[in-house]
Amino acid sequence: MIEHSAIYAGHVLHARSRPKKHSLRYSVFSLLVDLDEIDQLNDKLRLFGYNKPALYSVHDADHGNGRTGELRSWVEERLAAAGLEGRSWTIRMLCYPRILGYVFNPITVYFCYRPEGQLAGVLYEVCNTFNERHTYVIPVESEATGILRHRCAKEMYVSPFMPMNCEYNFRISPPGDEVAINIGESDPDGPMLFATFSGKRRPLSDGALLRMLVAYPLMTMKVMGGIHWEALKLWWKGVPIYRHKPAAARIASTIVVQNGMGKS
Repeated sequence: MIEHSAIYAGHVLHARSRPKKHSLRYSVFSLLVDLDEIDQLNDKLRLFGYNKPALYSVHDADHGNGRTGELRSWVEERLAAAGLEGRSWTIRMLCYPRILGYVFNPITVYFCYRPEGQLAGVLYEVCNTFNERHTYVIPVESEATGILRHRCAKEMYVSPFMPMNCEYNFRISPPGDEVAINIGESDPDGPMLFATFSGKRRPLSDGALLRMLVAYPLMTMKVMGGIHWEALKLWWKGVPIYRHKPAAARIASTIVVQNGMGKS
């Protein structure tokens, strides 16, 4: 029985405050994939595949260290590096699926729960269009409930219209009947950009996936098309362009701690 994996259908909103005002809103959906259920999803659903071609699919190559069969161990290693020791983690990944083999995930969020059900860590995996990936690993304070707030320095180039000397401020509502991922990006002069995904939970089934295909046709291709279309509009408005500086490593992570940051 599929208990924890689900579809979250909703919308993405971006609002830029400076140097030029700009906003966008797109209808999208994400999958919440419980890694303990992913083989079951692969076997039970006709329209979903794990590391294999399907109408909708999730591939290890798109996440973590990119190596097939190592996604769970990669997440567990990041948790251990952040001082979160333990076994039998429940790991639920909120991401876009591949649709007809194509996907671009600007951000994937991993919600990591202890066996007793406590949310103990969150991983924010950010990707750019240069095939680089950086994950921010943030422990959750034991007393934290409800909305979570995290902050960290930006470590990887993402957009040609945003400088590198920025800070991310995450405000998230973990998956339940609804989910919300809010990200504020600021530079030393203050807030520049606010981005959010919010969605409502729907059961994950072949019928639901087919309805998503009708409601959000070729969504992942539209995500990439939308990125370039919005970039063209920002360029037309005269927003300054910051050239890409390649990351030191194509795949990297940062462990975010209360009084500083360490890399692994």
